[in-house]
Amino acid sequence: MNAFKTTVLLTILTVFMILAGEYFGGENGMIIAFVIAAATNFFSYFYSDKIALAMYRAQPATREQLPRAYDVVERLTRKAGIPMPKIYVIPTESPNAFATGRNPQHASVAVTHGILALLNDEELEGVLAHELSHVRNRDILTSSIAATLAGAITILARMAFWFGAIAGGGGGGRRDRGLGALLMLLFAPFAAMLIQLWVSRTREYEADASGAHLTGNPYALASALEKIAATSQRVPLLASPNSAHLFIVAPLLSGATFANLFSTHPPIQKRIERLIGRPSVYGYIR
Repeated sequence: MNAFKTTVLLTILTVFMILAGEYFGGENGMIIAFVIAAATNFFSYFYSDKIALAMYRAQPATREQLPRAYDVVERLTRKAGIPMPKIYVIPTESPNAFATGRNPQHASVAVTHGILALLNDEELEGVLAHELSHVRNRDILTSSIAATLAGAITILARMAFWFGAIAGGGGGGRRDRGLGALLMLLFAPFAAMLIQLWVSRTREYEADASGAHLTGNPYALASALEKIAATSQRVPLLASPNSAHLFIVAPLLSGATFANLFSTHPPIQKRIERLIGRPSVYGYIR
């Protein structure tokens, strides 16, 4: 089902780009849009994981360096029936973690120094089970491609606006095309962003549920989420908005604020409530 959703998502975004390119640039515009869509899909498929790891200066870790993480991941991968991913550590005291990779055979899991110091063994297991659920469900590829295509749509919308503005100085047809370009500039990136956010939020809830099922301990994951969110407010992680969807807790957004309407993650309280039936474990998040 996840593969089907991924195919539908990519088809919708790609067809949208091609039709927009044809409308504003004719056959040449359609070809340009198709090339952009194909290039972004190829780029996301093969390189999005490497870029994410490099962006946060993640370093490969050995078993001797991270024995807790290795023991937990080995146990969970055997239980989930997926290959052992590569383990990375991010040199920051802000607690967080993410998984990346186009499929379970090419997956990596990165944890920060901060999360290793903050969580006990059960909580760390809950976090890693959440990330391995993303791997097993192939969520990372879908989210990465959605983010890349959303960015490509934004670029295409700007190109269409300028082409439309140049062509819009003539008769009624040209004015209509110029108006269409303006509307695309305003609404296309917003629509692409909403699709991207819907994909990310849906997969966070699914990974929470799958991770809790994998460990049999939803309370541990709920406890970890609350600790990470609370500590992240005091020790924030500087993250790019384009990669915020990767992390288990959004690096720059937390709590039930208006900003969460446009966050790649659901509010922490709602995630915790789905896990244990109440919106807080310790009362840290209000």
